[in-house]
Amino acid sequence: MSDQSNFLLNLSVLYRNTQKYFDRALVPYDIGSGQLIFLLCINENEGITMQELTALSEVDKGTTTKSIQRLIDQGYVQSRTDEKDHRVKRLYTTENASAIMPAVYEFRNHMRTILAQDVDFKAFENALSAVADNARNRLFAESDLGSLKIGGLQKMTLLDYPGRVACTIFLSGCNFKCPFCHNRDLVFIPERYEYFDVNEVMSYLEKRKGLLDGVCISGGEPLLQENLHSLIERIRDMGYQIKLDTNGAFPKRLADIVEKGLVDYVAMDVKNSPDKYARTLGMNPESFSLEPIKESMAFLKSSNVAHEFRTTVVKELHTAEDLIEIAKWIGPEETWFLQQYQTSDNVIQQGFSAYTANEMNELKNQVISLVPNVTLRGVKEG
Repeated sequence: MSDQSNFLLNLSVLYRNTQKYFDRALVPYDIGSGQLIFLLCINENEGITMQELTALSEVDKGTTTKSIQRLIDQGYVQSRTDEKDHRVKRLYTTENASAIMPAVYEFRNHMRTILAQDVDFKAFENALSAVADNARNRLFAESDLGSLKIGGLQKMTLLDYPGRVACTIFLSGCNFKCPFCHNRDLVFIPERYEYFDVNEVMSYLEKRKGLLDGVCISGGEPLLQENLHSLIERIRDMGYQIKLDTNGAFPKRLADIVEKGLVDYVAMDVKNSPDKYARTLGMNPESFSLEPIKESMAFLKSSNVAHEFRTTVVKELHTAEDLIEIAKWIGPEETWFLQQYQTSDNVIQQGFSAYTANEMNELKNQVISLVPNVTLRGVKEG
């Protein structure tokens, strides 16, 4: 047999024989090798959630759920509702598990001793860990995310994702050219633009697990990216909650991502009242269609995904009457944020200004009867 096939063969032999070893050793406890890794993870991380366990083990959600249910049925694991958030279930080992864990650890140590015979096993473990990191962070990057264009990374934010300590990934490219946009380089992408390395971004997220709990996917317009699904899936596999920012121009793509359960929160920009929408986007009113925007709004209103609508308020573009029209469009059951315009050197078109904090409060009061859950965001004194 050629040397080229030895790696895969040896990998398979190692995997299969360790499975057989544990399947035989654990027969008295009615546990198979398929449940072992989950039992060990829960025992060493009491209170872990199913999502965190899926990310830690890097096993698909369906397999994780089946294995945990079997451990629950066997009396080794129990699921309890989180006291602070009743939507969250946490996993704990039982007294039955405590009684068998010393034997389980002994089996694991005995196997390691056998495998280490005549081998520099510490060096092997270090090399295996490095290979696993490459498999985790690099193996699929070229094929799945090779064309992904990351134009920016905000490493931590307390504002972008409500209730989460998050980071924000900015994807390049946008189908609109709002003149007040402060991300000009994500819209009019400069020649020789230096994109962020996907692997470095994934590595950063891997290292920040436990410190960050959410990731915002923003832009530009993220739904323009062909590999957005793959990006979100890789980030979700790490255990992060995902928030998607969108301008609402691609309702079918938005619905596809939401219905597949890939995002936990959606923020949709509502740029202005219908009559002034095209102008606010920097688009030709004669060729611009508002229908995709309406379709995206209607979809979010009827969906179960947590979401918000938001409007960046610019003095030269928005009047109180415009905001009243937007409020009627959004409706009384929704969450709406009014964001104060912030100027920057990277704005597409200079010359715009912000309402003062007092003026923003006055505008809010003009619409609060139409959208009771309207809130100001990012408001600073002039």
